[in-house]
Amino acid sequence: MEGHSDRRFVAAALVVMLVWLVLLARLFFLQVIEGDQYRISALRNSVRTLRVQATRGMILDRNGEILVDSRPSFDVLVVPNETNGLSDTLTRIANLVGEEPNQVLERIGRPKGRARFEVQKVAVDLDRTIFPRVQERLWALSGVVTQANPIRDYRLEQSAAHVLGRLGEIGQNQLQQKQYQGYRRGDVIGIQGIEKLLDRELRGRDGGLNVLVDAHGRQLELLDEVEPQPGQNVILTLDRRLQVLAEQKLLESERNGAVVALDPRTGEVLVLANRPAYSPNQFAKGIDSDDWKKLAEDPDTPLHNRAIHGQYPPGSTYKVVTALAGLGEGLITPDFTVECRGSFRLGRRRYRCWKRGGHKTVNLQRALAESCDVFFYQVGNEVGVDALAKYAKMLGLGGKTGIELRNESIGLVPTSEWKLRRFGEEWILGETISVAIGQGFNQWTPIQLAHAYGTIATGSRYRPFLVKRLEDPYGRPLRNTEPEELSRLALDDDVLDRVRSGLRGVVHDPHGTGYVMRRLPGGVEAAGKTGTAQVVALTDDTPTDEDEIPIPHRDHAWFVTYLPVDDPRIVIGVLVEHGGHGSSTAAPIAKAIADEFLNNEIKAAGELHVRN
Repeated sequence: MEGHSDRRFVAAALVVMLVWLVLLARLFFLQVIEGDQYRISALRNSVRTLRVQATRGMILDRNGEILVDSRPSFDVLVVPNETNGLSDTLTRIANLVGEEPNQVLERIGRPKGRARFEVQKVAVDLDRTIFPRVQERLWALSGVVTQANPIRDYRLEQSAAHVLGRLGEIGQNQLQQKQYQGYRRGDVIGIQGIEKLLDRELRGRDGGLNVLVDAHGRQLELLDEVEPQPGQNVILTLDRRLQVLAEQKLLESERNGAVVALDPRTGEVLVLANRPAYSPNQFAKGIDSDDWKKLAEDPDTPLHNRAIHGQYPPGSTYKVVTALAGLGEGLITPDFTVECRGSFRLGRRRYRCWKRGGHKTVNLQRALAESCDVFFYQVGNEVGVDALAKYAKMLGLGGKTGIELRNESIGLVPTSEWKLRRFGEEWILGETISVAIGQGFNQWTPIQLAHAYGTIATGSRYRPFLVKRLEDPYGRPLRNTEPEELSRLALDDDVLDRVRSGLRGVVHDPHGTGYVMRRLPGGVEAAGKTGTAQVVALTDDTPTDEDEIPIPHRDHAWFVTYLPVDDPRIVIGVLVEHGGHGSSTAAPIAKAIADEFLNNEIKAAGELHVRN
């Protein structure tokens, strides 16, 4: 009997020990293994920290007109750990805001670790009629928060999109980069353009709220608050009126292209227009995958900044380089002439002039004004490709202009050494003939074109820039951009004067190819150059009627002008892809911009006179 009692005692003791072991194991699991999780959960059940986004600074044009601002976005957010079933909560929110539950569930996913205790965006920029519907039901939606956050508002939709840039959520790779030190997961940052270039200045400093919540995540009381600090404002050199006009004229041309206008005295960029473009508003609240795919795969490449990235043969706009080389090397003298009979022979091959009957006897003035190919074939052939490259580089060609925007293309100024290095082949004379009139290996960007002609107009090369100044939110100046002279042309005044005279003749001589620019407001005179750049080589089968040539095979149209001739205040470069002749397609766009520019000056002068 006694042995039986001992066995029962031992069994009871074992049971008690086992129970204690289970309790100890459970305590170890709760306090050690999942201790951090429950400590955070306990804290969040009483105090919730909400981030309050700072308002990004405005972006304005040179006249103070707002291009980019911020507006309220009514958002719905959720703290996953505070919900009574995340999937059920998200489904209820989706039904309230009119979205497909599967899309919302896919967007939020299954947050793990600390992400369960962090605020997640469920719906952004709700309609003002839908937002109150969600607020009315917050009492039944544990862990759900509504908040008004600033969202970017690009006032003119697509206008200047490639300059202004766009926003996007910071990626994991970017968080590791030094330039994004201090940024956090979920931050919205500038992805392109000015938004990226000045992201830190524009973004301001976020604030925050500490809110007392109950066990169901419902807000009870505001404990403390840190006010957000708005970002700095950016004033650009762009002129909105000229920018919008340039974009409208490109649209009317029904072709893709770019327009660049600069102040050649300072380098200030007045216009940087592209067609096609896109609306940065698509990205402001997060673009969906279908819309992104449509943009990225569009064959017209609307995300491509043609003004600084597009590289094209310059056509006859290059002839100023050949003229400078001929003058600088002493080949073109005041009595130098060329007999143009419609073609130029080199070896067994004939190179045609655009004017089939030829221009007869031409000097430099007529050659530039009427764009005689044969004149420049002969000059280019005699000075050689390396001399041509020397004068092209004087104008800044074959290198970046230095504009602030990222990834500017450098174009191409070919040399004999470049060809040997690139292809392992010697340069041949026939290639010089093509280069001398802007064909062959030559590649320019539209901004390089305007920059080079601005240098000819003034004799000095200034770095193009877009950011005029920074201001604090109250309009007080913080930083101004001063013009930066990169170089002066190491050429005699006589050389520049003769080229400038020829460029004036393009517009004002009887047979000048830029005749469209002859009548400007106030009787102002302009100088310029037309250009027609071949896209595919001509053959005997090439139709003579341009309308019969497929659009992708038609020539690019160029026109560049500066004005007034005696005191250049603006230089305008226009490229129309597959637009045909520069005189008929590109020049009218430049004319419209020049008219607007001069009319604005006349109006401003009149208003100043009245005030005085």
